[in-house]
Amino acid sequence: MGIRFILMVNKQGQTRLAQYYEYLTIEERRALEGEIVRKCLTRTEQQCSFVEHRKYKIVYRRYASLFFMVGIDNEENELAILEFIHLVVETMDRHFGNVCELDIMFHLEKAHFMLEEMVMNGCIVETSKSSILTPIQLMDRA
Repeated sequence: MGIRFILMVNKQGQTRLAQYYEYLTIEERRALEGEIVRKCLTRTEQQCSFVEHRKYKIVYRRYASLFFMVGIDNEENELAILEFIHLVVETMDRHFGNVCELDIMFHLEKAHFMLEEMVMNGCIVETSKSSILTPIQLMDRA
């Protein structure tokens, strides 16, 4: 596997989207998210976007008021995950038009659908924005 989880968190540390690719109980998820969010949000912009936490490497990037955090295995390529985060944001931008926290909150099912089109079982399986968005556009027309 490669990707263990994807989190989208606002500047106040509230999780807006969480997608896990390994089994963790609700209590384990809550604790893990709290630790990671505190660790990433306290870092300065001059520090790198990679953090080691427990058995994970966390790759994160801030876009406007949202932090996109991806937990990966230690063998995974951090720069490739930074590119993946950018792909996620570009895809959501194309659909929502400059994606923001409210877009995620009010269209959570679409945000999850986009991630499910891109990642399966912790592996990136689709990188074409148009292939990811076509099913959503068809659903919107129906």
